[in-house]
Amino acid sequence: MDPFLIGIIGMTAVLVLIALRTPIAFALGSVALICIFCFFAFPSSGSPRVAGAFLPALSLATTTVFELFHSYDLTAIPMFIALGHVCYRAGITSDIYFVARAWLTRVPGGLAMASVLGCGGFAAISGSSLACAATMGRVAVPEMLRYGYSDRLATGAVAAGGTLGALIPPGIIFILYGIFAEQSISKLFMAGVLPGLISMVGYWIVIGIWTTWRGQDAPAADTVYTLSDRFGALARAWPALLIFAIIIGGIYGGIFTATEAAAVSFAVAIVIALATRRIKVAQIIASLKETASQSAAIFVIAAAAKLFVSFISLTGVAHSLVDLVAAMEPGRIALFSGIVLVYLVLGMFLDPLGILLLTLPFVLPLVEGQGMDLIWFGVIVVKLLEMGLITPPVGLNVFVLNSVTEPKVPIGRIFAGVTPFFVMDLVVLALLLVFPILSLAIPNAL
Repeated sequence: MDPFLIGIIGMTAVLVLIALRTPIAFALGSVALICIFCFFAFPSSGSPRVAGAFLPALSLATTTVFELFHSYDLTAIPMFIALGHVCYRAGITSDIYFVARAWLTRVPGGLAMASVLGCGGFAAISGSSLACAATMGRVAVPEMLRYGYSDRLATGAVAAGGTLGALIPPGIIFILYGIFAEQSISKLFMAGVLPGLISMVGYWIVIGIWTTWRGQDAPAADTVYTLSDRFGALARAWPALLIFAIIIGGIYGGIFTATEAAAVSFAVAIVIALATRRIKVAQIIASLKETASQSAAIFVIAAAAKLFVSFISLTGVAHSLVDLVAAMEPGRIALFSGIVLVYLVLGMFLDPLGILLLTLPFVLPLVEGQGMDLIWFGVIVVKLLEMGLITPPVGLNVFVLNSVTEPKVPIGRIFAGVTPFFVMDLVVLALLLVFPILSLAIPNAL
């Protein structure tokens, strides 16, 4: 059987399974295993060798998965997940929001701006967009609603702010992208800092325009914080600032690798939480159990994706796609317009991790063929994936907010609230595409 035909059949089968809502790990892994077996059992020349295909197929599969799990960089994922859980249970992540609220309450739309800043701070520690949206949805949204904020503005700000968890380091998606694209995770983390800050400022601009246009959606808060209160709130947030400094300063200063920064920041968080009596041993154990569960789920998906990458490489489909695109001679603008469109459409239906691992085998060769910097492209991909978290009909951050906020805000109102923020995301994406230096300035300085 022609390897290219096997590749096309396998890709079609994966798309059908995903359309049927099959878990992404099962769709990628099962199809990859079956197609790898078919590749060896039905060679393009000669008679079928079904009995002799088991050994090479299993050998390739086990070697591929072993090499992935043997990756040093992969160990950063459970460390950062554990860091996020410990900081959440100790209240370290919430401190950033309360600091922002103390300093921005009197500013028009200040509570919404504080929520976005709180999301950015949470993201800088946890690396999880969904966890960020869930936590800030419980903390910030009821606070804004209590002060008379529009439910659209309150939920829109938090849903959009939650997407910063993918871009501001440390991000789990950056780690997986670095492993599959064979790029420095430390440089990817640094590349996300400036685009993450630009996105945050962009959200503030949206809030400023919104509250100027519709002042009734963000009444001025009547709570008065003295200068002493503000500095007191800032002083209580020192653990979060210290952890962020360890991650960013350690990597930028060349003191740590991304994995070492994960381990050190996790150890520091445990010591601080116990020393300040913010957490109990039972809560640490619960955090580790949740970390094990989430890490296992991510590793299973990553292993299935790695098998799929091996299958695509074996059949030569990716190279054929590159040759086909090269023969069409599209300009860079046309190529990247197509890539952006694909990611935005997939973001409407799939989760970010699934999109990333499904598309990389095909997209990376195209980008490399254009001579593009893969660190810069990693930032573009992560930005596109985070935009997918707030696009209908399956904007995961929107559904998370709908499930955790009290009182309940209808999903339609939340989607209406995130629309202006999505428009700003498009503006930021355009800036990142036109000016790669925005992503590469800090990594190039390492």
